[in-house]
Amino acid sequence: MSVASESLKVATKLCIEFEGFSATPYICPAGYPSIGFGTVFKPDGTKVTMQDTSISEATALEWLSSTLETTYLIGVLKASPGLIAHPEKLGALTDFAYNLGASRYRASTLRKRVDAQDWDGAKIEIVKWTRAGGRVLLGLVRRREAERVLFLTGD
Repeated sequence: MSVASESLKVATKLCIEFEGFSATPYICPAGYPSIGFGTVFKPDGTKVTMQDTSISEATALEWLSSTLETTYLIGVLKASPGLIAHPEKLGALTDFAYNLGASRYRASTLRKRVDAQDWDGAKIEIVKWTRAGGRVLLGLVRRREAERVLFLTGD
């Protein structure tokens, strides 16, 4: 299995677990219209709206897979190319970027720790990202912990 496919498998599993599935549009805790497994932008680049029609779980999974591969995995690798040697950490950070945005990852102290391969520092930094809408969310605490655990592995 290639690094990219292994990392995408990790990220997909995390996204499915923590985003959950909704066939109809909803407002996520950060205030964005979303659908499927947390999709905010459809693969064609248009934003999800509250007027969108329902989608199947299969469609949601296709959208998630496409977005993880073409946007978030590439965005994380562009910011931190050394992650190519660490598929589980890359998967965790791809999930992180899907949840919070690749631009937040690029600008973070977490990225600085990752780029320095300071894995202990990265474990401390990743669990700081637990707020949405100005408040700590238990779901984000659990998600960051699941990502942090992947920094414990040696890849």
